[in-house]
Amino acid sequence: MKLKNFPNHIAVIPDGNRRWAAAHRKLPWEGHAAGAKTFERVAHEAFKLGVPYFTFWALSEDNFLKREKREVAFLMKIIAQGAKEIATSTWVRDMGVRVRILGRWRDLLREKEVRALEKIEDATRSGTERTLTILVAYNGTTEMVQAVRNIAELARMSPDLEINGALVKKALMTATLPPVDLVIRTGGEPHWSAGFMMWDTAESHFYFTKTLWPDFGAKELGKALRDYSRRERRFGT
Repeated sequence: MKLKNFPNHIAVIPDGNRRWAAAHRKLPWEGHAAGAKTFERVAHEAFKLGVPYFTFWALSEDNFLKREKREVAFLMKIIAQGAKEIATSTWVRDMGVRVRILGRWRDLLREKEVRALEKIEDATRSGTERTLTILVAYNGTTEMVQAVRNIAELARMSPDLEINGALVKKALMTATLPPVDLVIRTGGEPHWSAGFMMWDTAESHFYFTKTLWPDFGAKELGKALRDYSRRERRFGT
């Protein structure tokens, strides 16, 4: 795909799994299972087209803490299984993809689930060409509050510490990721959620589609990329 402007980093807010399930007379977790399959297809397509950084919000902190336990347990099973399949897939190895998992998953998940996700990160640690980031038990507001706490502790130990943008970025969970160029939100609700990657999306373009996440595919991704390419990047006010 030859485009005038091409994003270096795409982040996806995949809304619509439960509504897709209801529309197809399926159980909510069947919608999540369909969404997991879409995730792998779209991530593969994005990397194939040349996007070096792809970030996917698999599970919010609120989803983990507030949804029915059976649904959350199934979600975690899907996430772990899907990430494992990606980490061991041929295309991930051939494309030099590194899988990283960010969020409060080490704090909130069971030890067995934590070990499973750690193995996935370890299996792809040698990948240097592309980065696939999966956000699990993630909340942008929580990320920023923790960053402030980290900086406050540094300032306590070093009163002359210079607090600037670079220091804030270094204190974030997403410290090693570049700014997000394009945020894609599916499901027809054009809004931001839970301070999603608030520091990294300060200058992002947003693409909203009514398509529910399980129905999102290569064609819709292409539309999002063409829409992004037609826009003029503006930074600041």
